[in-house]
Amino acid sequence: MREILTECVHDAGWRLDSVDTAAAARSAAASAEYNLALLDLGLPDGEGIELIADLRRAGFIAPILVISARASVEDRVIALDNGADDYLVKPFSQIELLARCRAMLRRLESRMANEIVVGALAFDTRTGAVRIAGETISMAPRERSVLDLLLRSAGRVVPKERIETALSEFGDEISTNAVELAISRLRRRLANFDPGIAFETIRGVGYMLRENTRDA
Repeated sequence: MREILTECVHDAGWRLDSVDTAAAARSAAASAEYNLALLDLGLPDGEGIELIADLRRAGFIAPILVISARASVEDRVIALDNGADDYLVKPFSQIELLARCRAMLRRLESRMANEIVVGALAFDTRTGAVRIAGETISMAPRERSVLDLLLRSAGRVVPKERIETALSEFGDEISTNAVELAISRLRRRLANFDPGIAFETIRGVGYMLRENTRDA
C-alpha cells in the first residue's frame, strides 16, 4: 500500500518522504518541514493514534490525513480528537485521496504567507517564481527546489541529506556531489544580481542561506 501511495503522490507532481514505522515518522517530522502527512493507523512499532498525538505535542502543524481499514464512527472520532484533520477508509479511490489532499493543502495555503522574502529576493510559494528587485529570475526546477528549501529555513543550517532528498525527488539518480553542484549553480545564477543573500557552507553538516550584502 505504501508503494502504491508513493507512486500515486509522485504522479500527482508532489515530493514526499515515505517511511514505514512510527519511529521513522517521528524522526522525519523532527528534521524537515512538511505540508501534509498521510498516516496509516496500523504501524509495525506502535499505534497510529499515539503517533498523531505525539506529533501534535511536538509542534507538528501540517494537516494529517488518516488512511485506515477501521471504519467505525468511534475510530474516526478518536483520530480527529487526537489531532487528525481528515479520515479516509480503505478501500478508497486514488482520485478521492488526491482530491482530499488538494483540499487540505488549499486550506493550509490560505493560512500561510504566499511569498518568502529574504534580502532583495522574493520567492512565490504558489508559483515558484523568483524575483530580485521586481525582476523575475529564470531557474531550473532543481535549482528552484533547493532555493525553496533553503529559504524556508533561512538563518538555519539545512543538512546536506535534506537537500539530497529534495534533489532525488526528480526521479534521477543523483551523483555524490549533486548538492555541491546545485549550490554552485544557484550562486552562479544569482551572481549578476544583488539578491542580498549568501549561501554559507557549514563543512561536514550542510548549508545555510542567510541575509547578507555579499556572497559567502
